[in-house]
Amino acid sequence: MTIASILCFYFFFLFFIVLSYSQTQAAPAGGRWELLQRSIGLSAMHMQLLNNDRVVIYDRTDFGLSNLSLPIGKCREDPADTFLKHDCTAHSAEYDVRTNSIRPLMVKTDVWCSSGAVLPDGRLLQTGGFNDGERAIRTFWPCSDCDWEEIPLGLIVRRWYATNHVLPDGRVIVIGGRRQFNYEFYPKSKSTNRVFPLPFLAQTNDPHEENNLYPFVHLNVDGNLFIFSNNRAILLDYTKNLVVKNFPAIPDGGHPRCYPSTGSSVLLPLTNLQKPEAEVLICGGAPRGSYRDVNTSRIFIEALSTCGRIRITDPNPTWFMETMPLPRVMGDMTLLPTGDVLIINGAARGSAGWENGKDPVLNPVLYRPGNLPGSRFEKQNPSSIPRLYHSSAILLRDGRVLVGGSNPHMFYNFTGVSFPTDLSLEAFSPAYLAPEYSKFRPRIISPVSQTKISYGQKLVVRFSVSGPVNLKWVSVTMVAPSFTTHSFSMNQRLLVLSGRNVTPLPLPPPIPPAAELVYDVAVTIPNSTFLAPSGYYLLFVVHREIPSEGIWVQILWK
Repeated sequence: MTIASILCFYFFFLFFIVLSYSQTQAAPAGGRWELLQRSIGLSAMHMQLLNNDRVVIYDRTDFGLSNLSLPIGKCREDPADTFLKHDCTAHSAEYDVRTNSIRPLMVKTDVWCSSGAVLPDGRLLQTGGFNDGERAIRTFWPCSDCDWEEIPLGLIVRRWYATNHVLPDGRVIVIGGRRQFNYEFYPKSKSTNRVFPLPFLAQTNDPHEENNLYPFVHLNVDGNLFIFSNNRAILLDYTKNLVVKNFPAIPDGGHPRCYPSTGSSVLLPLTNLQKPEAEVLICGGAPRGSYRDVNTSRIFIEALSTCGRIRITDPNPTWFMETMPLPRVMGDMTLLPTGDVLIINGAARGSAGWENGKDPVLNPVLYRPGNLPGSRFEKQNPSSIPRLYHSSAILLRDGRVLVGGSNPHMFYNFTGVSFPTDLSLEAFSPAYLAPEYSKFRPRIISPVSQTKISYGQKLVVRFSVSGPVNLKWVSVTMVAPSFTTHSFSMNQRLLVLSGRNVTPLPLPPPIPPAAELVYDVAVTIPNSTFLAPSGYYLLFVVHREIPSEGIWVQILWK
């Protein structure tokens, strides 16, 4: 064998070693997809995780028989429905995460394009919709055999494409909706049994296109509400119906970001809870005129690839613009237990609406808010299923992201269109769930799930890890699960709890070689309802950017 052939042999040997290594590293780095259900019988247009690890899902009642039957002898009788006055199929369902199973639920009026929030007692509150559901209030208790309870005229005005947010006092505010430039509260009181005008929504309403629907609403750390509509935002003191700050319009040509130009928004993790600062990130959307162009001329303009980030607690806040790896309209933004943001679903061209999106964006993108600018975005492995109009995504307790929905056409049309109705559910597992990271993954020992905690409480979280632990890389996060629809996750919130005193606990000898080591980490629950409204949260221990499975905790009202 010549020297040249020997060198050639070693070159290819090393090449295949490097290639093999890069392939084994690439899979976890980009996450993993899993098909959970080929069909749940209806489209996951709206989703909310409840504290019994079940997800309430629904679409709409007025576009044909679904593929999920109600129990025998149970039918919806609705003489006001625009299509189905007698219907024995379900348009809502409960998905059990643990058993990967579906239970049909019954809504009595049309829930199409409605809004929701979880009340401090754990009930799902759902408001508005279309037609005879436009003023309805519905509640759902998280129990094994519960179903929807309905108040047909619980709202003062019609709410279609409105936004909900839980308030520090436990009430829910319902903001906007089609041709509604106002807000109201639930539950009502003598002083709040009316609508409150919000001229800002009228000022941001584009003729023939709107772009002020499903406004992005986030609770600021001072108790006021950040409300973003079209391409600009205000800070609202809802107790006085007073705008206390006007934010500059988002740069980048003044393009709209709200429905139907549909970008997405998230309140970034709240970290220093002693002196909290709040930042909002808004990504994607469609250039101004996209909705008109696609509906009148079938011209699909490329979606926006920019994100705007603004610290809303600054005295003179300004936008910092960033560029995503991919343009995206109708994307969802989901907070992960690590504090990173997953940007998922959507299209690269067009706007919201049936068949109004083109070129599905199959690759999620991870946004790391703590990284330096220029190194915050990481492209992830693609799904094989387009998720366009009326798709949604939510975080689950095990750290996966549940994804469903897309283009629920009239009569559940599965043929003859570019992107048919999709009834499947899948899960995206971020890289932190890869098997090779299991030795670094914490397991919470105490407190147990469903523990009740109080404001300002000192909480000791005990956890174990099977591999080496870096005590400086341990944190505890608390996530408020979101109500997600139309690319906006309402009430989504993540807090990094104060206090990082990590103490190893000695194990009695003899210590087995593969024994899990046990640690205590002491944290403090926030002392302010402005930071964390009362209710249910998922609590995680994060080690080396790898989260434990979460436990449910309930912050009790002060």
